[in-house]
Amino acid sequence: MRDALVAAAFRLFLERGYEQTTVDDIVALAGVGRRSFFRYFPSKEDVVFPDHERCLADMTAFLAASGKEHEPVRRVCDAARLVLLMYAENPSFSVQRYRLTKQVPGLRAYELSVVWRYERALAEYLRGRFTGRPDGNLHADVIAAAVVAAHNNALRSWLRSAGQGDASTTVDHALGYVQSAFGTPATAPTSTAPTARPAFPSLPMPSADELPDDVVVVVSRRGAPLWRVVQEIETTLGRD
Repeated sequence: MRDALVAAAFRLFLERGYEQTTVDDIVALAGVGRRSFFRYFPSKEDVVFPDHERCLADMTAFLAASGKEHEPVRRVCDAARLVLLMYAENPSFSVQRYRLTKQVPGLRAYELSVVWRYERALAEYLRGRFTGRPDGNLHADVIAAAVVAAHNNALRSWLRSAGQGDASTTVDHALGYVQSAFGTPATAPTSTAPTARPAFPSLPMPSADELPDDVVVVVSRRGAPLWRVVQEIETTLGRD
């Protein structure tokens, strides 16, 4: 019934427009009563974002299951990928919702409130991991904001392309910037080589000859405040 309500709602939104569609219209097309609608969705806005509550719960559980062995920045990047998986489960629906949200200011505001809840979940986890560090809470909030900015930039790029291509590759590339700026490199095995480079699966480090033409390097002075680094990352990636 839940899926039937979502399908009916989007059919009417596309035919009549969001503002012109009422809850009564949706339940009539779905063949159920108003009580059934509100059993699944508190409001008309919620039917546009039917999976965010589940995804937020999954993210919270994923972070709660973290151990000391998990590098915290890599962990929150992995948590953000759960949101991507939700969108990638049904690309056509995700693209329709993206286009609808851009047209309706109220839905855009609703979406921003959902994004803020994801960011808070990431920040709360990082605050727990950074307890006792100088500016631990600030560090946590900045990293959480950077993860959300990088993830959303890549996700929107994929949605604007009508869901073409591999969304995970695009998001991994964007999150790689966050991991390289704030994360701790994985411990490399002992080697006889004179130097070793950090291991970031999401951000491979090719040789100079292998670099594509569109590589962008963000340069920041040593000791620059974290907010300035995040600003440089967002500027480099480009914002929607």
